[in-house]
Amino acid sequence: MTTQNNGNKRRALVVEDEPMISRVCERVLIIEGFDVDCASDGLAAKEIINSYAYELCLSDIRTPGMNGIEFYQYLEQEHPELINRTIFTTGDLLSPAIKDFLGMENITFIPKPFTPYDLKKKVREVIDRQACLQSEI
Repeated sequence: MTTQNNGNKRRALVVEDEPMISRVCERVLIIEGFDVDCASDGLAAKEIINSYAYELCLSDIRTPGMNGIEFYQYLEQEHPELINRTIFTTGDLLSPAIKDFLGMENITFIPKPFTPYDLKKKVREVIDRQACLQSEI
């Protein structure tokens, strides 16, 4: 699902394979002033990520096709500007690979299940952090 960009809004990408969670994320981000594009996994996200300048990315770690860790590696190579503007989500906190990934310095994470309020708060933290970094330049 893609919403049309009216030229005034910021743009966010949601990478989530669970439709209900994707819709909740989309609604929260729209309320926060974003136009939102949704992809069901990292492969689908790769197809659309070059179409727009995204201010924010929200990605589940456990998705089919290309998981969130692989998508992160893609972002590192092709869109490093999004690394600090990506929020990862997962309910799997037991996997050693995921624990190692979430322990990396520049990873922003919100555990599932989360509420719309939790997501809104995390989105604002990321946006505020980016605004502070840009004002320092």
